[in-house]
Amino acid sequence: MKFCKLECLIKPFKLEEVKEALTKFGVSGLTIYEVKGFGRQRGHIEIYRGAEYRVDFVPKIKIEIFITDDRLDEAIEVVCGAARTGSIGDGKIIVTPIESITRIRTGEKDADAL
Repeated sequence: MKFCKLECLIKPFKLEEVKEALTKFGVSGLTIYEVKGFGRQRGHIEIYRGAEYRVDFVPKIKIEIFITDDRLDEAIEVVCGAARTGSIGDGKIIVTPIESITRIRTGEKDADAL
């Protein structure tokens, strides 16, 4: 059996919705990071007390999920469905193949470690 890591970059306000959708899908664990970056939109302009200033790095949430290869496409659909707003900056999903997974506490490997 093969495994993949999904790195999902989403808008912060979509975190709860994505987490609930992944839980219903059967994902047993995930890791989140608060990150900042920019894509095609290259940040945006905000106005504070009448002064304009440029926000170059947009706040995002990065979710990491480990999943078996046979559930990969469905997991991607679940994340896309929950995270999509239809506007610029909805995010990205990056898939990386994983050679092996080991649970430190028990020594369980691969599917047992998920």
